[in-house]
Amino acid sequence: MPTMPPVPTTIFDDLDDYVAAPRVTDLAVAPNGSRAIVALSQLASDKTSYVSALWDIDVAGTRPAQRLTWSEDAATGPAVTATGDLLFLRRKSSDDEALSVWTLPGSGGEAHVLATRGASCTGIRAALSADSFVLASDVHPSADTEAEDDRIRLLRNERKVGAILHTGYPIRHWDHDLGPATPHLFTGRTSHEAADPQLRRITARAESALHEASYALSPDGSFVVTTWTVPGVLAASRTVLVRIDIASSTSTILVDDDAADLGSPAISPDGTHVAFLRESLSTPEDAPRTTLQLYSFGDGTVTDAAPGWDLWPAAPTFSADGCGVLVVADENGRAPIFEVRDGTARRITHTDSAYSHVHATSDGSIFALEASYLQPPHPVRIDAATGAVTSLPLGEDAPQLPGVLTEIDTTAADGRGVRAWLAQPSEASESARVPLVLWVHGGPLASWNTWSWRWNPWLLVAKGYAVLLPDPALSTGYGQDFVQRGWGRWGKEPFTDLMAITDAACALPQIDESRTAAMGGSFGGYMANWIAGHTDRFDAIVSHAGLWALDQFGPTTDVAYYWQREMSPEMAVENSPHLFVADISTPMLVIHGDKDYRVPVGEGVRLWFELLSESGLPADDEGKTDHRFLLYPSENHWVLAPEHAKIWYQVVFAFLSEHVLGETVALPETLG
Repeated sequence: MPTMPPVPTTIFDDLDDYVAAPRVTDLAVAPNGSRAIVALSQLASDKTSYVSALWDIDVAGTRPAQRLTWSEDAATGPAVTATGDLLFLRRKSSDDEALSVWTLPGSGGEAHVLATRGASCTGIRAALSADSFVLASDVHPSADTEAEDDRIRLLRNERKVGAILHTGYPIRHWDHDLGPATPHLFTGRTSHEAADPQLRRITARAESALHEASYALSPDGSFVVTTWTVPGVLAASRTVLVRIDIASSTSTILVDDDAADLGSPAISPDGTHVAFLRESLSTPEDAPRTTLQLYSFGDGTVTDAAPGWDLWPAAPTFSADGCGVLVVADENGRAPIFEVRDGTARRITHTDSAYSHVHATSDGSIFALEASYLQPPHPVRIDAATGAVTSLPLGEDAPQLPGVLTEIDTTAADGRGVRAWLAQPSEASESARVPLVLWVHGGPLASWNTWSWRWNPWLLVAKGYAVLLPDPALSTGYGQDFVQRGWGRWGKEPFTDLMAITDAACALPQIDESRTAAMGGSFGGYMANWIAGHTDRFDAIVSHAGLWALDQFGPTTDVAYYWQREMSPEMAVENSPHLFVADISTPMLVIHGDKDYRVPVGEGVRLWFELLSESGLPADDEGKTDHRFLLYPSENHWVLAPEHAKIWYQVVFAFLSEHVLGETVALPETLG
């Protein structure tokens, strides 16, 4: 008999191969376009974490990338100076907890420490035409000097004091406590001959004003424009724009809009304008709206850069000539680059991709990271005039996919169109029908439009499933009305949109509508919980970090004030999944991290108890149940440790196999 060719395998067929795959996380580019640096994370030798190294990529796209940093300690936060030198963050030694600023001369030579302080540093911004940079670092509120700050930090460490006395809100963020030290801005010199190689603080009393701040350094290094958080009534807050003079450390409010949060400032190459994002403060009746604004230093005016544009811009950066602003915006399941110029937005890229880390250089080039569900993030150079995209080689081929990607759409009950990506095995056909998994995205103000190493549909496709990735009401990229129709109505249009697009997928000849599951994380977890109480059409449901009891969730999330802007008490009751627990008859896998402060673990714990005690599928007289609860005591909202990510997929695979396929799959032995 003839020998059959071996079936090609991919990294998605083996979780060890998958978690070991290198992944691009950052991009830095020289102001003149002569040099580009990527951060590439790889699995550490002990396989318990990822270590980031910096690579120099050929801007012409002709030679392979060259590795620049080799330490076992991660090198992160790259920035390229006006002279082509590389700045980055790394520990000085394995015993040092703080990250120092390192420099690697563009002309050659060894990397060395440029500046350091006792606390960790983040967010290097290098001047376009000067030998200066700024960064953020935490300072204790009672410390007036660097020596005093170091003394307090050492005292707390030596005496193992973790107590924090709060005087304001918020008190924690995502997966960590805030305080007692708070972020401040520091400046330093990039020249190797600098008289003072250390950092100088330029913010005196920031308190929590620079929490989650975004900031930009002027081309000549003379001032910074930063977001500044100001407290409001009822534990609320909002952000304004502040200018800080580097030499004097004096600050001036540039833009203060009491109806919006202001963010993502970018300074024009000539230093005369600031582009920034304005996100209107939402109410229970009105969804937020994000617009691109321009501030003029000349007359202090603020103008809408693209009036009437119905997409949400993000990550603004000025074009090379300073007359336009480059932004990324979700659009119809993609995230192209647009140039906003003379009041209109022109789409530059025309691929099915999403772009990030956009840089415009003085030679007229645009550099960015490109990604889609066909390929993970990778560096590219883009022709601003034609939109032509040139990949810049890293030496790593894009992973081979175990299936194909298509696009489907349908019409919802109210007449609105709903679209989705469908990832499916290559062999799926009418004669070889495959089960379907509905995967709901988080946010909810988001879109399934780019690669995710954490939430990756191809791992399920490799197991024989088709994966539906829909954008229901509340998703971005379809205009303001599409967001508004789901605002405060989580259990209504978002749910009916999901059911409509699921119907459309199940009608495809290659889909086996008798074998289906639904899953999601965060808002997707909320929708999984809501789906469980409103339909029995699915064979299994996976809820990761899902909101369960909205009256409980609202005051306990780390951003309670934001939640109150969206959901009135009446809306929270109307849209709360926990009120429908008695109607849940589908086996559920509940997953939660104990360090999740955005959706506190109490949501998962309460869901678990009520599934066993009050659902339509409760625990039996012997305490046995078809439901499962996967708890991570040390993980956060996403579950990031490589081995924990493996276990996540292994448990999900086993749960789906049991209830969708009717097959028993062994659980990982590390679960005990």
